[in-house]
Amino acid sequence: MSVGEMTLEDAAKQLAGNWQRFESFAWFRESEIADPDNWAIIYTHNRDSGLLDQSNADAVAEALKAFSETDDADVVFESHDQWAVGHVDGFSIRVYRNGEITKAFKTYHDLMEQMDGYPILDEEDYSNREYEATLENISDAAWRVKHEYELPEGWESQVFSWFWDHRQSAVENRDDQGGYPEEDDLRAAFDALGYERVEE
Repeated sequence: MSVGEMTLEDAAKQLAGNWQRFESFAWFRESEIADPDNWAIIYTHNRDSGLLDQSNADAVAEALKAFSETDDADVVFESHDQWAVGHVDGFSIRVYRNGEITKAFKTYHDLMEQMDGYPILDEEDYSNREYEATLENISDAAWRVKHEYELPEGWESQVFSWFWDHRQSAVENRDDQGGYPEEDDLRAAFDALGYERVEE
């Protein structure tokens, strides 16, 4: 059962001290705080995360930021090295303070409930990430064909717009990494946009 499906009280009981159950793991802040059993470690993304996980991670971080900026903060952002995925990023969060569930944890739980109903926390941010990733992919996908044409400054966004209007399948999100057009798609866009072919 995901955190968002649990009640606040059950989620708090489940997560408080969760780091003690991690295999092959040492949390160095454990010795720096007086109540480590009241804390949870929550990972939101890693080196290989897709656009949705990156977007949601930023939305969670933004919502919890205020709780990390006080003396004796209830949230500490963390990044831990892991041999398989390079690094995992997230935060440690104080679940209980003086026997009461913290506002920080309530805020986190609210976000998880929201994601349980709909997986995207910030539509605009996620859409922007898809767009930027697709522009990068268009440039990457064109590495063999772009020398065949005289391409103007900003051609990537022009090509994206043409695909969006005429061939959306070329810019459909793939594997949550943005759209990645085929070379034939690119040639069709270049020709339709009137880009001059380079004379051999």
